Amino acid sequence: MTTVLIADDQPLQRFGFRMLLESQDDMTVVGEAANGAEAARMAAELHPDVVLMDVRMPGLDGIEATRRIVASGGRTRILILTTFDLDEYAYAGLRAGASGFLVKDAQPEELLSGIRAVASGDAVVAPSLTRRLLDAYVHHLPTPAADTPDSPDARLAALTDRESEILRVLGLGWTNTEIAERLHLAESTVKTHVGRILAKTGSRDRVQAVILAYDTKLVKPS
Repeated sequence: MTTVLIADDQPLQRFGFRMLLESQDDMTVVGEAANGAEAARMAAELHPDVVLMDVRMPGLDGIEATRRIVASGGRTRILILTTFDLDEYAYAGLRAGASGFLVKDAQPEELLSGIRAVASGDAVVAPSLTRRLLDAYVHHLPTPAADTPDSPDARLAALTDRESEILRVLGLGWTNTEIAERLHLAESTVKTHVGRILAKTGSRDRVQAVILAYDTKLVKPS
């Protein structure tokens, strides 16, 4: 059973999400939050598998709430909800530690599959879409310092040459199948490399690894 916390400042929106999620045999809603502060507090108390996180909420917004929940070190994963004209907030949410994002006019099936994907440890955002998003908005965000122990550059030092190469092409939007074909590797080998990259760099999932590739200039925006 996947447990979900809904964070949205619109009561009707929360009601609609709850009705949809509780119609599923494998999902249950454990709580509702009307702002980011409530979301962070309830996530700490309830330990849901997934927080369905709105971005624009009064007081503490969804981005900062995401940052606080992720920083707590728990198993809760965040699925950001945004609108087409707020993609920059989606990027900021991903950088804060969210495992993906969806737009609010997504089909119900997309939302349900997205929650299941995030709960299982996958990222919701397709690699090609991730790259388009980062290409568009990476210039608007500060680049982390490169000379501190916790910086992305320091984390890259643990990677082998092959792992660095694969991290770069992850940032280019290549799927595991494309990596295997173009680098002449078995797909199982690619999956092993990706797993090691995530472990060595402390990335929560593939989306975070892509952001790391941009932050460290392995990939430059188009």
